[in-house]
Amino acid sequence: MLAKMMLSGANVLILDEPTNHLDLEAITALNEGMTEYTGVMLFSSHDHQITQTVANRIMEILPGGVIDKRENYDEYIENEDVKKQRELWS
Repeated sequence: MLAKMMLSGANVLILDEPTNHLDLEAITALNEGMTEYTGVMLFSSHDHQITQTVANRIMEILPGGVIDKRENYDEYIENEDVKKQRELWS
């Protein structure tokens, strides 16, 4: 079903934990498909590899506000400004 949606010509995909319950081969194939997708994709994931290789914008919703950065996940985690904001808003 996911492959069908990705090939349907849609320009927006919303995925909630797309790697849950998948084996390693399926996760790898999904990662490749998500990387090649040219439309807009909004997804949540606990999978570090997917987030690092696919995401180019990170949005974190906290009780005090939203942190929105255009950078990959590793850069986001290491960003000192983000750490300060997270401490203030948590």
